[in-house]
This record gives sequence, structure tokens and C-alpha cells, in this order.
Amino acid sequence: MPLSAPFSAIRRLPALFRASLIDPVRADSTVLLSLAFYVAVWTAYGTIAKAPLGLHPDMVEIVAWSRDLSLGYLKHPPLAAWLVAAWFAVFPVTEWAYYLLAMLMPAVALWLAWKLSADYLDAEKRVVGLLLLMLVPFFNFHALKYNVNTVMMPLWAATTLAFLRSYRTSSLKWAALAGVCAAGAMLTKYWSVFLLAGLVVAALIDRRRMAYFKSLAPWVTVVAGAVVLAPHIVWLVDHHFAPFTYAMVVHGEKSLATTAVSAVGYIGGSIAYVAIPLVIVAVMAAFNPATFADMAWPQERERRLAALAFWLPFLLPALGAIVGRSEITSLWSMPAFTLLGVLLLSPPGVIVRAVDTQRLLVAAIVVPLAMLAASPGIAIMGQRKGPPAASAQAALLAHQVEQAWRQMTPAPLRFVGGEADLAYGVVTYAADRPRALTDMPPPDAAELARDGAAYVCMADDQNCRLKAAELAVKVPGSRTVESSIVRAFLRTPGQPQRYTLILVPPQFSRQ
Repeated sequence: MPLSAPFSAIRRLPALFRASLIDPVRADSTVLLSLAFYVAVWTAYGTIAKAPLGLHPDMVEIVAWSRDLSLGYLKHPPLAAWLVAAWFAVFPVTEWAYYLLAMLMPAVALWLAWKLSADYLDAEKRVVGLLLLMLVPFFNFHALKYNVNTVMMPLWAATTLAFLRSYRTSSLKWAALAGVCAAGAMLTKYWSVFLLAGLVVAALIDRRRMAYFKSLAPWVTVVAGAVVLAPHIVWLVDHHFAPFTYAMVVHGEKSLATTAVSAVGYIGGSIAYVAIPLVIVAVMAAFNPATFADMAWPQERERRLAALAFWLPFLLPALGAIVGRSEITSLWSMPAFTLLGVLLLSPPGVIVRAVDTQRLLVAAIVVPLAMLAASPGIAIMGQRKGPPAASAQAALLAHQVEQAWRQMTPAPLRFVGGEADLAYGVVTYAADRPRALTDMPPPDAAELARDGAAYVCMADDQNCRLKAAELAVKVPGSRTVESSIVRAFLRTPGQPQRYTLILVPPQFSRQ
């Protein structure tokens, strides 16, 4: 065999891969295998690169919510927590398993974007559209942080797919699915109201609106969504719309100048996140202004409806921020890019050659593999910078809390309070899977007295320590334990952190 034979075979791989992706028989199975590879590589990257950092506070907070399953929470609707509860009922509570769950969210969104693009793009452009989304940081780097924004990604994609198909066909199946998925999006984050409003306005602007609204499709969508949302709406009423109050306290009541700057930053930042696809497609379009105009506002009605379904959910939040005097951030646009490939590639003036597809395939494979190769170095740099103690030391702190608790009582650890991020971290890693007392509906006083609780504070957080001590002084046998933790990574020690653990024992046993 000539020495050049292996290199010749490697050079042919992009062409063979492309041929499989544009083959109608093999395309779907090839995409699914590719997405499995995508999820595996980015999960491995996250597990290694973020090893010194521990789980992000948003992630452990949702674990805490999942221990108190409810129809709603103080900050957000409940679906993200429900998914976590179901996931960790099967998988161990480990960082790799959590990153795997996180990466499934963009992977499902990519699959739905692939299926939706079949309605607008030829085989070559469908592949390129999918590859372009894989190069957007929302679908990899940012998606590794599981939170309500990442969970919205597949739900917005599913809602958009089902709505567009129900609008074009008046199919009751797609109409019902659109309602269920829209309700799922609302059960994840109320930000999804911009998706629903955008799709409604898109339907009203389209010239086929009379035929659509005279059919059963929109009303089936409304009924299906209402049925799914009804229990949560009852919860909202019973809890005096607490999440809305929280949102306004944190993000609302800003000055007009602040909200205007926030809105501009939201749009500009979002565009920056998709800069790579924009530049690539601009080259494919030969920088033709007429083609750019056709992307933004197509003349053909099906493409225009798709453009409206893209632009309205993306832009309405900027208007809503100004009207509602609220601050918004570009990261919240994560779920809004399902139709990006359709918007950019559907104009006839965008010419995609086979060699373009092959080059993008190479980029889509090389980028995650390069990041995986770099992940140990990224982890070392993260350790040297000094990761936040609350997340980096959470597993070690949970172990110390459990040890101190076991020395005091044989009863299981049921409740953890104190400083919020510390409590959520202990709740996540503790073997007894306790519930959090911080920013959660309080348990019944008799239940808390019966089971006792551990309170965790930074040693220099006087406010946290005083509040916990006030609770402990009322219960005989309570203990205060001073602790110091240093977490090393690859023999590189991190910054030491001192903690105060205040343990309140169970006051009487279960009957």
C-alpha cells in the first residue's frame, strides 16, 4: 500500500460524509449519529474543562427545585426542575451526567431545526444550515450550563415547527402539537410569551390569515395549550403570581435610558453570537445587497411567513423591555435561532457548492475535537484563576456537612439552609438528597422540627451566621462546626475557604 493511501482516504472523508447527509435514504440516520457524536464530545469537553469549577449555581439551584417538585417556583415555572428530577431518578448525580442532560437540549433543537428546514431548503442547504447552527456558541459552550434558557431551545424549535406546519396545512395533529409545545415553553420560562406573541402576529400578517383562523387549527392549538397550562395557572393564582413579582424586582423598574441600552445590547449581542454563520453566508451570497434584502424580507409567501416567525420572537423582547422598563440580555435569545438557516440560505442568490459543505463539515468536526483536546489546559487555567468556592468546593462541603451530621444523629439529613448557593450545592451532592430551605416554600414547622436541619454559611458572612444561630439556640443539642476546605486539581491547590456549619438536630423521631 502506498504511503499516501491513508491520507487520500482521509481527504475523501468529507465528500463521503456529505454524500451520506444529502442522500434522502441515509440523511436522517446520519444526522442522528452526528448529533450523538456532537453531544458526546461537548459533554466530555464540559466535564473536563469545568472540572475545577464545579457545577454552576444555576444548575445546583434547579437540582434543589427538583427535590421539592411543584407546579411552580419563586423564580420560574417548573418544567426545567421536572426534567432534572426525572433525569437523576435514572442517572447518578454527577457532573458528567448533568452536562449530558444539558447537551441533549441543543441536540434536540438541532434535530428539530433539521426537520423544519426540509420544508424550505434543498438537501445541500439543509446540511449547511445545520452545520452553521453547530458553530453558534448557544448550541455548545453556553448550552453546557443547564438552565431555563437551554431547556427553551428544543421547545421553541418544536413549537415553531408545529405552528408553521399547522398554519400551512390546517392539520389538527400539528395544531395540537403546537399548543402542547407552546405550553411546555411557557412552563419553562415566561420569556416564551414572546414566541407565542410573535407567532400570533406572524399569522395575522400573512395573507392566508382568514383561511387559517376559519379552520379548527388555531383553536385546537389554544385548547391544547390551555389544558396543559391550566394547573400552573391555578398555582400562579394561589401564589399571587410570585414569579412575576420576582422578575420585576430583579429586572424591572429601570429608567428608559437603561432599558433602551439593554434592548440595543440584546440585539447587538445576539447578532455577535451568530456572527460566524452571518459571515459565511455573506461570502456565499457574494455580498449582494439584493440577496441580503431577500433574506430579511422574502417576497415568496412561505419564506416570508418563516421570516416573520424568526424576526418577531427575536425582536419583540427588545420592544417589551422598553415598554416594560426592564433589562434584558443577549443570552436570553438562545432559543430564537431555529429558523436561522432557513432565513440565511433560502434565497436563490445564496449559492452553496459541494466544496462549501465539505469545508463546513470539517470545521464542525474539528472545532469540538480541538476544544476537547484543549479542555485539560482550560481546566488548569480555571484552577489557577481561583474558581468560586461555592461551586468548586460544593461536593467537599456536602461531605463535611454529612460527616458532622452523622456524628450528631443517625437520622437522615432532610433539610439544608443558610447561604443560597452553598445550600444548593450541599443539596445536590449530599447522599440523603435533602431539600433546600433557601428561597423555597418553607416546610411545615412540625416537619422541620421533627427532622432538623443543617445551615451552611461562609465563615465571614455574619448575617447568615446570625440567622442560623437564632434558629439553633432554641433547640437543645445544636452544634456549630467551623470548617476549612482546600480543593486541589491535578495537584494544584485552590484557594482555602472557611465555612460555618450550624446543625439543628431532630427534636423527635417519626411516628
